[in-house]
Amino acid sequence: MSVWEKMLKKQSLDKYLAKDKQFVKSMNAFDLMSLGIGAVIGTGIFILPGTVAALKAGPAIVLSFVVAAIVCSIAAMCYAEFSSAMPIAGSAYSYGNVVFGEFTGWVLGWALILEYMLAVAAVSTGFSAYLSSFLQGFGLEIPKIFSGPFDPAHGTYLNLFAVLIVWLITWMLSHGMKESVRINNVMVIVKITIIVIFLLVGAFYVKPANWHPFLPFGVKGIFKGASTVFFAYLGFDAVSSSAAEVKNPQRNMPIGIIGTLIVATILYILVSAVLTGMVSYKDLNVANPVTYALQKVGQNWVAGIISIGALAGMFTMMITMIYSSSRLVYSIGRDGLLPKFLGQLQSKTHLPQHSLILVTIIISILGGLIPLDELTNLVNIGTLIAFTFISIGIIPLRRHKEIKNTGFKVPLSPVLPIISAIFCIGLMAILPAETWIASLIWFAIGLLIYFTYGIHHENIS
Repeated sequence: MSVWEKMLKKQSLDKYLAKDKQFVKSMNAFDLMSLGIGAVIGTGIFILPGTVAALKAGPAIVLSFVVAAIVCSIAAMCYAEFSSAMPIAGSAYSYGNVVFGEFTGWVLGWALILEYMLAVAAVSTGFSAYLSSFLQGFGLEIPKIFSGPFDPAHGTYLNLFAVLIVWLITWMLSHGMKESVRINNVMVIVKITIIVIFLLVGAFYVKPANWHPFLPFGVKGIFKGASTVFFAYLGFDAVSSSAAEVKNPQRNMPIGIIGTLIVATILYILVSAVLTGMVSYKDLNVANPVTYALQKVGQNWVAGIISIGALAGMFTMMITMIYSSSRLVYSIGRDGLLPKFLGQLQSKTHLPQHSLILVTIIISILGGLIPLDELTNLVNIGTLIAFTFISIGIIPLRRHKEIKNTGFKVPLSPVLPIISAIFCIGLMAILPAETWIASLIWFAIGLLIYFTYGIHHENIS
């Protein structure tokens, strides 16, 4: 078989289903929504509505979230159809292997590895900063050498809390999905409760005059705001990684993915409306606009609670992304494109422990030792590449003779999937040049691994 034929070789869905049947099917629709909301609603809900309102949209930020949600929902529906038609581990990587072929699947998998691991590493450093600040309020201070990435010139050698929180989550996930999902559900409820407290308290201080003018930046401001807040919704795609561990996936996967977007949109819109009603949008270009607004109206006690909500938000995001990363690496190892031990499930727990440990080691190095400020935009480009292929992939999915999808289907296909792909390509085009350069380096490394190892060890047939 030639190299070209190997690159185009497609995996059989039946073989994937057979390989993944060892997973324990323990999750329902509520668990999936909790994983999705855990990934999507993080610290951004306490920051993004304020800064985008101040700089781009004004009070019309609520419409920016609506526009972004509409566009994002199309990609979400594409993911929902794929996960319903193919309830297998690996998300876009596995879908790409079945519909497009081995090489496209590898590219998508490599893009998602970038998205998931870098996202967790970046959030772990944010968690560390919030936790350190929170402890300082009680007079506890971590030694400086353990407070940042490896930078001897500035006296820091390891971001200790960033490493510890990642390993704590890994320890939790290694004890089974049922227990992990239960803890995640509790943390999501805590996070949503804190958001609701802000909404209830803040509503008493809303002054309708602050909503005028509603469109200070014009209609263009709505769309400029939408292009920014679109990235606030990223993370729902990670839910599809769990398809092999879900009860009745044809029903529950679409509910989990689309339900995540609905709940996230409602919360973003409500927070935006209350925040811009409490204080003028002009005053919200600060590091933590929600806390600022609460302090301005004399509600310092709620501002303190917001810090707990931020910690809970980051914790649940890391749970979802570490979980998804391990399933993704397991799926690639399952196909031999990475060392096969990564594609093994532990006989006792039926969990991919090897891939989970590898993922955790990599994230620990990134979050604990390396400054990530310039790399976080790479999360966005990895996601958008996957969104583009999944959107377009609906067309060959419908034509695939072996796949009979009796579950959810994207309406108005192929029009909506094509619109979704065009929008994702447009968003990629506006990302900074340095993001493109860094991503090209990342994909060059991926191609090197594929052509020197993966293509010679794959067992896709």
